[in-house]
Amino acid sequence: MEKINAKGKDLKEINQAIKACINGRRVVISGVSQLHGLAAGLKYGDVLIDGSAGDYLGVLNDGAAIEVAEDTGNYAADNMTGGTLIVRGNAGYGAGQYCYGGRLVVYGDAGDFTGTMNKGATIIVAGDIGDEAGTYMLDGELIVAGNAGKNFANFLIHGDVYIGGDWENLGHNTKVEPLSQEDASKLENYFRSYRIETVPANFKKITAASEKPFYK
Repeated sequence: MEKINAKGKDLKEINQAIKACINGRRVVISGVSQLHGLAAGLKYGDVLIDGSAGDYLGVLNDGAAIEVAEDTGNYAADNMTGGTLIVRGNAGYGAGQYCYGGRLVVYGDAGDFTGTMNKGATIIVAGDIGDEAGTYMLDGELIVAGNAGKNFANFLIHGDVYIGGDWENLGHNTKVEPLSQEDASKLENYFRSYRIETVPANFKKITAASEKPFYK
C-alpha cells in the first residue's frame, strides 16, 4: 500500500504521484478536500481518498477503482467510461453526469442533476437524491433507495430508473411500471454486492413514456 499526504501539494503534483504509484497496490491519499480534479482520467489502479474530496473527482475514469471514505464535491465521476467510484458519504451537485459506463455508488445522499445525460453507467444512491436526477438519461441505470426531489427522470429517453422511496414529482415523458422478476433479481444482486440494506420489492420502476419525449 502506498500513502500520499497532499498537504502543501498542488493538483498536478498529486495526480502525478497517483499515476506513479498505481502498480498493483492500493494508493491511499489524505488531505485532498481542497483539490478539484483529483484522479482524473485513470485507466487502472486502486485509489482510496482518506477523508473528503473536492469537485470533479474521478472525471473521465476509464477503469480505476476509486473510493472516498467521506463526502465528495460536485461533478464526481463526470464523463466516466469505466471503473468504479464509491462514495461512503454524500455526493454534491451533478454526480455521474455524461457517463458512458462504469459504476458510481453513493452511500449517502446525492445532489441535484445526478445522472444527467447518463449514457450507460450504473448509478446507485443509497440515500436521497436531489432535483432533476436522471434528466435526459439516454441509457444505463439510476437506482435510488431513498426519496427524489423535483422532476425525477425528466425527459427520460432510454435506460432504467428505479426508486425505493417517493418523489416530489416525476419529470416529462415518464411512466411507472411494476417491477419484473428480472428487475427484482438485478436490484437484489446490486444491494447484496454493495451491502445496501433495502428491500427490492418496495421499488418502483420508471421508464420512458415515448421514444419522442420532446414532442409530448
